[in-house]
Amino acid sequence: MWHLLPPSALLLLISSVTKADPSKAVVLLDPPWVRVLTDDNVTLTCQGAYPPENNNTRWFHNGTHIVGSQAPSYLISGIKVENSGKYQCQTDLSPLSDSVQLQVHADWLVLQTSKWVFQKGESIRLRCHSWKNKRLYKVTYLQNGKPKKFFHNNSEFHIPEATVNHTGSYYCRGLIGHNNKSSGIVAITFQGPSIAPLFPLWQQIAFCLMMGLLFAVDTGLYFFVRRDLRRSMVHKEEYNFKWSQAQDK
Repeated sequence: MWHLLPPSALLLLISSVTKADPSKAVVLLDPPWVRVLTDDNVTLTCQGAYPPENNNTRWFHNGTHIVGSQAPSYLISGIKVENSGKYQCQTDLSPLSDSVQLQVHADWLVLQTSKWVFQKGESIRLRCHSWKNKRLYKVTYLQNGKPKKFFHNNSEFHIPEATVNHTGSYYCRGLIGHNNKSSGIVAITFQGPSIAPLFPLWQQIAFCLMMGLLFAVDTGLYFFVRRDLRRSMVHKEEYNFKWSQAQDK
């Protein structure tokens, strides 16, 4: 007999295979930073499928529908701390997007990043950003309290291929006028690499369905053989009983 997956495991496998939804809307940020300062301008764009001649978009902030915003792009001019939070969008043909977490800080400097969690080999961009883009120079980027990169004039700190050695707490500091300013700390972490599917989605679903069919056939054969074995045992017992009676006579 084959040892196949039970139906519950097959359902979980099929669920995991079909979980990815390529039609889901996506929120894009411009500029592409998830950490900004008050009075910055931020544009969120909903990337999704739209019906012909209908680009109505529903925007959500911390799960609440933003009334009056129906365009594919949502501009937040002169952003405030209360604009911090999770943003999502939805179109008539695209399911609700995953949330994008936006942090708004009231400070002189902020260390900007496109996200907090990276995978090995990804590119990391860090930017030391000043309030109202005031001139910033003699900029130092630090990891876990140790200087990693210095620029006489402000520039991005770029890590082309990240490794787990780049995990840690980052911040930047520099001069605005004659004042030495430092940003808050950003924690950069890593997660395991995502595993690309070996086969197209339809092949994986067909495989799961075939496994389910084989399991059903296997189960039917098991009970069929079990029934025949029981019948054989009953016939054997009846034969032995009759033979014993014949011997006694």
